[in-house]
Amino acid sequence: MSAPKKYHKKNKSLTDDWSIDQFIVEKQEGRTRFHDLDLPLPLMHAIHDLGFEYCSPIQAMSLPATLDGEDCIGKAQTGTGKTAAFLITVITDLLDHPLTEQYDSEPRALILAPTRELALQIAEDAKLLTRYTDLKIATLVGGMDFEKQQRRIQKRVDIVVATPGRLIDFVRRKAIFLDQIEILVIDEADRMLDMGFIPDVKSIERSTPMKDNRQTLLFSATFSDDVINLAERWTRNALKFEIEPEVKTAEAVEQTIYLLSTDEKYPVLKQVLKDGEVDRVMIFANRRDLVKDLFERLKKDSIDCLMLSGEVPQGKRLKTLDQFKQGLVKVLVATDVAGRGIHVEGVSHVINYTLPEDPEDYVHRIGRTGRAGAKGKSISFACEDDSFQIPALEKYIGHKLELSYPPVEWLSETANLPE
Repeated sequence: MSAPKKYHKKNKSLTDDWSIDQFIVEKQEGRTRFHDLDLPLPLMHAIHDLGFEYCSPIQAMSLPATLDGEDCIGKAQTGTGKTAAFLITVITDLLDHPLTEQYDSEPRALILAPTRELALQIAEDAKLLTRYTDLKIATLVGGMDFEKQQRRIQKRVDIVVATPGRLIDFVRRKAIFLDQIEILVIDEADRMLDMGFIPDVKSIERSTPMKDNRQTLLFSATFSDDVINLAERWTRNALKFEIEPEVKTAEAVEQTIYLLSTDEKYPVLKQVLKDGEVDRVMIFANRRDLVKDLFERLKKDSIDCLMLSGEVPQGKRLKTLDQFKQGLVKVLVATDVAGRGIHVEGVSHVINYTLPEDPEDYVHRIGRTGRAGAKGKSISFACEDDSFQIPALEKYIGHKLELSYPPVEWLSETANLPE
């Protein structure tokens, strides 16, 4: 590897022709405007483009402290605005404290995420928020071209978004250096624990400056004892924030559970897909083989659909997601790999072909619909194999679920359909 190249930074704004006067947001009692946070002009320009006016609760609560350099431990789920909260903090710090010189392969901010999909989504959001700056972003995730990622970080890079395993590979090869990290963000710490990534994260954390010499932001959907212990080890006098979604996903979506036999599931699924109200739909199943079987059966029955599971190569997964996001194909069959961290607007229906074993996964699945104030509907199939999970779901979401049988005409119409 050649000697690191030194960059003399001008930190030129790319938004010189834009004025804050073009972004008027009225003051409202009890609400925090982004105007109230004294953010850099290029960042405000990007926020204006995205249509953001007022902070979400997690943003309003955390940003005054994190923008002031405080460490933070946040309990927040998908849909609360936590990603924008930590990205705004990172971007503001880097813009407000430009370096006079910087070496390649030495990022200033590191964001760790447990899955490729979440890391890619964070990087996509970061690019939107930095579009009027000269900040450089790199994504290091498994299942994608290693050499291409290596070439990217051999240049100047300011923000790295990474999954732990792939980042460890780069650190061990001395292809990236973390000793200049100013802000460390650890997202979905509870999933890091569940997926066995904590040894890697510990190693990565030790490669960054001591916690007294960096700012650390940690987010988790749950505050287990293990998460709290890690947070105390990695943060310095961190402020703690606990935010629930403004509207719990389970309450914002119309939910129906059909009681039926295993043999009735596929024929009833076809009837649901014929419903005129079904626009864009995600169908979840618990296992890869079941997802593949559903995908092949639907294709055979002339229903255009896409498949997303862990066995699909990463490049194809990205192409699949892009096609679904653009509405080129209306039906996506997926495992829970697509249940978290993927934001697709306009999903009208979520169908749980099999009920998830973990009630939290149920909430994440149905959270793919009913987003941004739009109406959404979830339909779950409960047969003799998984109906016993319903009480645990009801306890988790805090209310009873509507149990019913499929319409009689669906059953009569499907009785003679070939399997």
